[in-house]
Amino acid sequence: MTRIQTCFARLAEQKKKGLIPFITAGFPNAELTVPLMQGLVEGGADLIELGIPFSDPMADGPVIQRASEQALRNGVRLLDVLAMVADFRRSNQETPVVLMGYANPIERMGLDAFVAAAKAAGVDGVLVVDYPPEECVELAAKMRVAQMDTIFLLAPTSTEERIREVAEIASGYIYCVALKGVTGTSAADSDVVGQLVPRIKEYVKVPVGVGFGIRDAQAARAIAEVSDAVVIGSRIIQELENTVHENAVSAVKKFISGVRTALDE
Repeated sequence: MTRIQTCFARLAEQKKKGLIPFITAGFPNAELTVPLMQGLVEGGADLIELGIPFSDPMADGPVIQRASEQALRNGVRLLDVLAMVADFRRSNQETPVVLMGYANPIERMGLDAFVAAAKAAGVDGVLVVDYPPEECVELAAKMRVAQMDTIFLLAPTSTEERIREVAEIASGYIYCVALKGVTGTSAADSDVVGQLVPRIKEYVKVPVGVGFGIRDAQAARAIAEVSDAVVIGSRIIQELENTVHENAVSAVKKFISGVRTALDE
């Protein structure tokens, strides 16, 4: 099994819900990324989504856009992100890391080179926002050979046909978008999610994590009632925006710890 599959199997055995925080690599600066990843794990994260900075992040709202822009100004590029994962792996061989980003940097690097470099760094999966399943067959196949997972988004607007297409090649988990629109702009609706997740699970056999609009521990707990995991991104980036760098790791760890407690109650 991949590290992601092992993680979700452990959660199922323990009857726990997964906690998946997102941070942008290189924000607020490159030196803090690995300590932040470590702090997230210490706070109770089961899996980490690490954003690849990109100049036109179409699915991300203004909060993550700002983080991406700052990371790019800090000089962080795809190879730097892979180096951060490799650094994280020196102290942590258990926590899965998923790279979340867009097709352009991967296409520019080349699929074969990217998959080889990601595997060598210790990456466990990728979620490429602008790779629909019909355009991701080659990457998904290469990832599968390298024993890494390819994660896809599904949303309230996803048709039955689209869910079937994703089910054919997705692995690891599904990222279920809790609302229409971009990240960090409105609150997740647990009623909508409660209808959407069962639709997805009719066809998809991997776990379903829900993100977009989860702002606090109470919202995370409500969403976890109908999903296998919750994903929190913009709220964590805001925490970093409002905290001096010296306190960034402790602030993020404290926030995630609160969410972990709520999920486990």
